[in-house]
Amino acid sequence: MAESSILAYFKSPEQAEEALRQLQTLRIVDSSIDRVDGYPGEGVDPISPLSGDIPGLGAITLGGDFTDRNAAILAAASTSASGMSAGGPDNMVTGYDILLTVVLDKEDHEQAMRIVRENGAL
Repeated sequence: MAESSILAYFKSPEQAEEALRQLQTLRIVDSSIDRVDGYPGEGVDPISPLSGDIPGLGAITLGGDFTDRNAAILAAASTSASGMSAGGPDNMVTGYDILLTVVLDKEDHEQAMRIVRENGAL
């Protein structure tokens, strides 16, 4: 069986789950739903700049867990880190951060693409 893969980005986990539910009628080999982020780590504990030792602006405003000083500096240059972005609740940048990955039979690829697009995928 020849396989094909699809990487589809959604705005919510519910959209991705609904698309995957509809894809179950096809010959799926493997699938996963994950949240993707442009910054490493699971985030840091809430910290106060008043207490002193802060790893950097990216850790405070982006929740990044940076082990490389250069990556932390680059993240701090992001519009999101400054707090000046116009991005939804809590001033966080909103977008397509839910990734549905599907590996399926190549013959089902076009139908699968139609399904994920109908469910709001990018």
